[in-house]
Amino acid sequence: MFDQIDRKIIDILQQDTNKSVVDIANEVGLSHTPCWRRIKRMEDMGLIRSRVALVDRRMANVGMTIFIAIKVPRHNSVWLDAFRKEIRDIPEIMEAYRLTGETDYLLRVVVPDIEVYDQVYQNLINRLEFSDLSSSIAMEEMKFTTALPTKYM
Repeated sequence: MFDQIDRKIIDILQQDTNKSVVDIANEVGLSHTPCWRRIKRMEDMGLIRSRVALVDRRMANVGMTIFIAIKVPRHNSVWLDAFRKEIRDIPEIMEAYRLTGETDYLLRVVVPDIEVYDQVYQNLINRLEFSDLSSSIAMEEMKFTTALPTKYM
C-alpha cells in the first residue's frame, strides 16, 4: 500500500511538518507535483491526521510528568463512559490508555508542580469511584518522540 518513497515522506514530515513540498520532493527524489500528490493522498486516506506544533513542556510551565495507574471497582460501560467524559475535560491529562493486566487504566499527566497535580487528583477522585489510584512522578525523560516507525507500513 505504501512504498519506500511514501515512508520517507512520512519520516520527513514527522520530523519537520514545516518543510516545503519542494524540499521534501528533493530529499525523496521526486518532482514537486508527484510529491504533493502523495502527501495529499496520505492526508485524504487519514494516514496523516493533522499537522501540529510540538510545544516545549518546560517553557509552557508544565515540566512535571506524572503517570497514574488506575484500578477500577467494576468494569461496565456506564463507568467507562463517565471516565472517558471526565478525562476528556481535564487538559493536564495528555494520554489515557485502557490496559490488560493488574492496572486497568494508565494516564500521563503534565503539570507545573505537585500542588496542581493534587487538584487534578482531587478532581478525579471526587467525580469517579476507583479501587486504587497510584501515581508515579517521572524523574527523567529518557526518550520522547511523536514519530511512529514507518518500516511496518
